[in-house]
Amino acid sequence: MDFALSAKAEDVCARAWDFMREHVFPAEPVYEAWRAERGYDNHEHPPVLEELKVEARKRGLWNLFHHELGGLSNLEYASVAEITGWSPTIAPEAMNVGAPDTGNMETLMLFGTEEHKQRWLQPLLEGEIRSGFAMTEPDVASSDARNIQTSIVRDGDEYVINGRKWWTSGAADERCQIFIVMGKTDPDGAPHRQQSMILVPRDTPGLEIIRHLPVFGYQDQHGHSELRFTDVRVPVSNILSGEGDGFMIAQARLGPGRIHHCMRAIGMAERALALMVERTKNRVAFGRPLAEQGTVREAIALSRIEIDQARLYVLKTADLIDKYGAKGARTEISAIKVAAPKVALDVIDRAIQVHGGAGVSNDTVLARFYASARTLRIVDGPDAVHIRGVAKEELARERPYSG
Repeated sequence: MDFALSAKAEDVCARAWDFMREHVFPAEPVYEAWRAERGYDNHEHPPVLEELKVEARKRGLWNLFHHELGGLSNLEYASVAEITGWSPTIAPEAMNVGAPDTGNMETLMLFGTEEHKQRWLQPLLEGEIRSGFAMTEPDVASSDARNIQTSIVRDGDEYVINGRKWWTSGAADERCQIFIVMGKTDPDGAPHRQQSMILVPRDTPGLEIIRHLPVFGYQDQHGHSELRFTDVRVPVSNILSGEGDGFMIAQARLGPGRIHHCMRAIGMAERALALMVERTKNRVAFGRPLAEQGTVREAIALSRIEIDQARLYVLKTADLIDKYGAKGARTEISAIKVAAPKVALDVIDRAIQVHGGAGVSNDTVLARFYASARTLRIVDGPDAVHIRGVAKEELARERPYSG
């Protein structure tokens, strides 16, 4: 198993690091100042991001998330995703590789009609609009998608949608113009054939954006929103793939997306470790630098060990997806979704501890990183669901010897 980057991927990563150092990191205080001046409940788009998008395109750092677009395998792109994780609020959007747009674009590429692709995919690929994925519901345990209650009922040449969704990322931003909505078209069908996915434009009558949910008190610019669908009517042609294909579509889009999430988490962990190391070299307690304290050295060493272990596991998973598809890496995809956020949380927590009061303030990125990494243990399937899947596979595994 060779995880060495190809010459092409080495070049892309080098250009990505130059972009981060020369443009993205300097843009962070500009971005934050713009949002602070207007209030964090204001979800307007900071202009600096459009400047970054122009620069990213100039440097050939655009739409790298998919092999047909960027020419990189999942294994190669994983290293790029890690780099964007050093500035997860800005870098992914600047390079048009942010969630949920990447998953939605891949879904449209796989299951959209030519009309869908012209109307929605092309503007998403150009970074002109954004999108949302409406699956999670407030009234049921949405970790089991069979619980989804939103109804999608055919009425002649239209589908009528009724239901509530929440944690629909992106909806607070007016640029979010299209939602992929998961609901039930056949509530009496086989458990994994009841659900379908359908496209609902933002301006469709009956679609209401109720509120924007904070994460540990933070209001993200793009928002995580609660939606209500009341007799929302869309053409029959808006269905993706076909009735009953919701589960199949979900599985097709989740494998690579989890690689991206996990590698961005590792990028956050690396930046937290870098901040920890810098702090320990320049802070003195009990007569000597923190870097000379045994417990602090242990925190640094454990962080390095854990980050490298998690990275190797994610790279192995990306390699398996490249070779065998998401089905061939099913167990590993679940395992990394548990492992990578946990490692990120542990490393960020150590960095916060070393920073003391500064670590839980907004003077560093650490508090926001912690909120993001903790949330990642819930989104895209909570830890318990992934652990359940890994255990099921492990219990069924044949072994060469026992006893």
